[in-house]
Amino acid sequence: MAGVETITVDADDADVRLDRWLKRRFTGITQGRIQKLLRTGQIRVDGKRLKDAGFRLQAGQTVRVPPLSAGEKGVGPSVRPSTAREPHAEDVQALRDCVLYKDDKIIVLNKPAGLAVQGGTGTVLHVDAMLDGLRFGADRPRLTHRLDKDTSGVLVLARTQGEAARLTALFRERKVHKLYWAIVVGVPSPDQGMIDLALGKIPGKGGEKVVPEASRGRKAQSLYRIIDRAGRKAAWVAMEPLTGRTHQLRVHMAQGVGTPILGDGKYGGQGAFLEGLAGGRKLHLHARSIAFARSDGSPLRISAPLPEHMRATWRFLGFEEGHEGAEEGFGDMP
Repeated sequence: MAGVETITVDADDADVRLDRWLKRRFTGITQGRIQKLLRTGQIRVDGKRLKDAGFRLQAGQTVRVPPLSAGEKGVGPSVRPSTAREPHAEDVQALRDCVLYKDDKIIVLNKPAGLAVQGGTGTVLHVDAMLDGLRFGADRPRLTHRLDKDTSGVLVLARTQGEAARLTALFRERKVHKLYWAIVVGVPSPDQGMIDLALGKIPGKGGEKVVPEASRGRKAQSLYRIIDRAGRKAAWVAMEPLTGRTHQLRVHMAQGVGTPILGDGKYGGQGAFLEGLAGGRKLHLHARSIAFARSDGSPLRISAPLPEHMRATWRFLGFEEGHEGAEEGFGDMP
């Protein structure tokens, strides 16, 4: 049926009520409309009918959503309608070429910068739409967490419902360690520390934006440390998010420390750019590695090589990817 969407629930939305999840994605839909669609079986989870709008979703589950009106989707005159298209064979092959690691439980990708993980207004192509191309003879993989569209690096997919649930629990219990690399404009002070700055979301002309909100925002904490610096104009930093808020690292570096991530005009304005740097308009944020325990208890750590625009900046600033300590986690740093 034309217009039907099948959306995979990721780890960040685990344990969220179905009706709240729908209202987050489709801002114009009403509670009454949700109840009617459930009664008539038009909204389904993992192919099954539900009557309870309070059903709590789990990572890896798929939600079938029938065609909705522009108003229900929250699309108005100031919002671009969806420009999504069906993936081409070359799109799927390019994604298969991004596989860093695969076993019978998980697949790990090196997601390219510029490729969205899930669909949304104005999104042409996204990972979720191409997951059938990553079956490799098994079930359709399930998303377990998200990366921003313009952030590159490690993205973990679960190959079974059970593994999706297990990974969700690991993310929730902070047993998954994610190391990010970034170039920031300026040099953070102090050289390392924890940013503890609650975040909230506000609407805007350019779409939703994340802002610090001490009273009503959601708790957000990030660790950071300087790996190397280029005088006072830029620094290479490692970061680990302890919570998983939208655009967390970007806002924390720009407004919590005052050194925006290179190329992040959304949160750093003109202060996020360096003159004379080719490729400096692109976001310089990379999910370098992820570490967690396999289902048998053995440790797993996967690293993703830098995208070309970031490697070029490393060369321009005189940074060495093999810098001593660059791959180290944060351990017990407060």
